[in-house]
Amino acid sequence: MIRFILVVMLMFLSLTQTFAKETNMTEDSIKHATFAGGCFWCMQPFFDRTKGVKKTVVGYTGGETLNPNYEQVSSGDTGHAEAIDIVYDPKEVSYDRLLNIFWRNIDPTAENAQFVDEGTQYRTAIFYHDEEQKRLAEESKKQLAA
Repeated sequence: MIRFILVVMLMFLSLTQTFAKETNMTEDSIKHATFAGGCFWCMQPFFDRTKGVKKTVVGYTGGETLNPNYEQVSSGDTGHAEAIDIVYDPKEVSYDRLLNIFWRNIDPTAENAQFVDEGTQYRTAIFYHDEEQKRLAEESKKQLAA
């Protein structure tokens, strides 16, 4: 699992560097948030409309197969979930705000499904990028449960 996490982090580092060059933003002013909440295309519009979100990229994460395709993920054998990576400027939108958007657009009580989509690839998850995101995600989950 650690090897996979390092691969993901390197991939996001590369995305950050590319995005910084495309937009003239500094790498320090770009952050990532990654959520799995059912169909990734269903999640995208909510974040794309949010001020401070610079770009969203959909894909698969959380599994063991390197570079899986749609058919592999749909089989349920890869361990991956459909996810969205959100590139954002923390001066314009907070991670808390992104968490609120995430929670409002999923059913946190459903297991391995979201709305009409069923299968382990549609499970919900928050993939944090640093300890602050982990802390905020855990706090938001506790608040939602209360």
